Amino acid sequence: MPPAVIFDLDGTLTVRNLDFDAIRAEIGLPPGPILEALSDMPPDQRTVAERILDHHERVAAETATLHAGAAETVGTLRDRAYAVAILTRNTQPNARRVLDRFDIHVDAIRTREDGDIKPDPGGVLHLCERFNAAPADSWMVGDYLFDIQAGHGAGLKTVLMIADAPPPDYADRADHVIRRLEELLDLVDPTENI
Repeated sequence: MPPAVIFDLDGTLTVRNLDFDAIRAEIGLPPGPILEALSDMPPDQRTVAERILDHHERVAAETATLHAGAAETVGTLRDRAYAVAILTRNTQPNARRVLDRFDIHVDAIRTREDGDIKPDPGGVLHLCERFNAAPADSWMVGDYLFDIQAGHGAGLKTVLMIADAPPPDYADRADHVIRRLEELLDLVDPTENI
């Protein structure tokens, strides 16, 4: 089986439209990862916080726009027989909502309902095993540090998608930094375009 190409969803295939600061403020959380903070809450407080988070994520999925070339890049990779997956800290319904809206087809979707969440490499490894793809030959593409950490932790090559934003302070931790998703095609399969 060819290598796997695993994409983050929000901010990677789609233009970032989740305001994490607003979500934290509405829930009453300090700065830091939201899902980890929710896991430490008492059950009744967590239920309310999860409703708030789900509302923001659902609205973001319903109003998302794709980065230029996102659908074409995914389609080209699948045409070249790469196993393509989504690995997101979002939910399955929201991930499917985005993919269905833009008619993007992938071979697997792994979300927070499925267990290990980024930066834990477990989800990445699970997808590679599912596709019988060697991690060392596979790729993790994302827009945030957790994507890079999960990819490296699983032994994949990592690509940080920054679009028009300035490179973040962790950009040097990625194997490659790209501004347009089409750039990924030359990285993954440089001989295809010769």
